[in-house]
Amino acid sequence: MAELVIDSKKIHSNFKKLTKFLKKQNMQWTLISKVLAGNKPALRKILSTEEIQNIHSIGDSRLSSLQNIKEIDPDIVTMYIKPPAIKYTKAVVKCADISFNTSYETIKALNEEARKLDKIHRVIIMIEMGSLREGILRANIMEFYSKIFELSNIEVIGLGTNIGCMYGIEPTYDKLIQLSLYKQLIEAKFDVKLELISGGSSITLPLIEEEKIPKSLNHFRIGEAVFLGTSPFSGEKFHDLHTDAFEYVANIIEMEKKRVKPEGKISEANVGHTNDVAKDESFNEIYRAVLDFGILDVDVKEIKPKDDRVKFLGTTSDMTVYSLGENISKKSKKKKYNVGNSIKFNPSYMAVARLMTSKFVKKRVK
Repeated sequence: MAELVIDSKKIHSNFKKLTKFLKKQNMQWTLISKVLAGNKPALRKILSTEEIQNIHSIGDSRLSSLQNIKEIDPDIVTMYIKPPAIKYTKAVVKCADISFNTSYETIKALNEEARKLDKIHRVIIMIEMGSLREGILRANIMEFYSKIFELSNIEVIGLGTNIGCMYGIEPTYDKLIQLSLYKQLIEAKFDVKLELISGGSSITLPLIEEEKIPKSLNHFRIGEAVFLGTSPFSGEKFHDLHTDAFEYVANIIEMEKKRVKPEGKISEANVGHTNDVAKDESFNEIYRAVLDFGILDVDVKEIKPKDDRVKFLGTTSDMTVYSLGENISKKSKKKKYNVGNSIKFNPSYMAVARLMTSKFVKKRVK
């Protein structure tokens, strides 16, 4: 069984560095834990840091993950980071202290469930800023807020937006400043104070250094930078964060020197994906290592072998093949890899998210 190794110390280090960095900017932030897929051993280890007391909340897009977080520590403030389905509003109120919303009907249902449980449920209203995913239209903001403020068990604590997730729309100062303007309009018209202006995420972190973040934007939702040390804006390392907190280890279950080209007529019936090595006429045979994972576990485009000599050849549902080149160690002059050895990979954020959800991949937290 292939294994995903999680280095909690490196994640804790990233956690502390980001907390310090954002505190200097007078910004609050929420740890987005969805990459962990609600895995209790990983959550328990990662949430054990004392730094957890210095952030606003823990956010996730899966109710089962929030339930696990509450079981680990009932005092942690939890945030459901996508608009809830009405049929699950009871569960949302029970396990999420705060939720993102865009539907008045849903917020009414949340209000009713909160009333039954004698709770006040906090909401952040998401606004459409061009990414065309979740968010109410800007022309409807004032009318929308006027209805929400009338609900007895709902507390509106802010407004937010999501930029970059679906189409990769770049966050800009002009887009973010609009949130500030709507905050001012809402506060003036309804005589309220909005606690959070949530428009920041891992993708917008580089804008802080460029001083392209409006001062009123005071809340970030950060996942990738904490866990992978990178910003989706460029895919590059952010500051001095650790980028190797996750390691994917797969086992060699077969290794033979085989032909480059397959034999027989190639049809459209294959279920896998291959590269173009079969078109290379420079050699006839290569060492082919068959590893114990496949498409069902992870997208091979999202993992990178740590050994540059290991090259992807093809993948099927539950096995993947890599070329090992000459497979000779320069020092010992012996085979570098044999059956029973493992090959290590650096996984991307999406690779980690997918691997964490696979029940066929072992997770080891250290």
